[in-house]
Amino acid sequence: MPETVPAYTAAQVRDAERPLLYDGQPLMDRAAAALAQIVQALVDEIIDERPEEQPRILVLAGSGDNGGDALLAAAALQRADVEVLTTGTRVHEHGLATALAQVAELVELADLRDAGTVCDLVLDGILGIGTAADPALRGTARDAVSLLLPAVRDAATRVVAVDLPSGLQPDDGSTADDTVLPATVTVTFGAVKVGLTVGRGPELSGELVLVDLGLGDGLADVPAAGEASISRVVEG
Repeated sequence: MPETVPAYTAAQVRDAERPLLYDGQPLMDRAAAALAQIVQALVDEIIDERPEEQPRILVLAGSGDNGGDALLAAAALQRADVEVLTTGTRVHEHGLATALAQVAELVELADLRDAGTVCDLVLDGILGIGTAADPALRGTARDAVSLLLPAVRDAATRVVAVDLPSGLQPDDGSTADDTVLPATVTVTFGAVKVGLTVGRGPELSGELVLVDLGLGDGLADVPAAGEASISRVVEG
């Protein structure tokens, strides 16, 4: 049953996370475990629909924490063929090593073009709440999203956005252009970002799932920037 919860700016969420990170709490590991649970349920749905072959999962891994979350979640997936495309000049090294050691294969953009662009599911971990005032995707990230968009728009490929759809500004819900993957599900961590609820946020975020990382104390006295309707809360 849908639930209404407060929504916060990126700065408010970062401020609430800071003392937990200072105390050494493994927020990324907890976020990734919850994300893996949600993605695995989608993988299992695809297998139920088409049991004769394993689903093809593509991880778009940016250089920040969202890329790390996506990679660590991918490492825990079962019964799926997992490919990883790194989209930045850097990558979360521990997340990548873990994914490659468990289930994943590293691919290049040319490999996607050669193999065809229809994946069963894309895990969008390109950008997060560190997105600049101009949220436009660039370079490999932009090329990959452009390549995947037709299949996503035709509903041949599902998308799980990690924290928020890459290219969506986290505070005002704006986008620089249409090179953004519309999510089937957005799994947002700690608190709902207000950009998911305004501007193009509702159009691009799909079903909203909140992963509770224990930010309640840090947000208790913070005025919410808005409110959001979520489908469920998952403990992280």
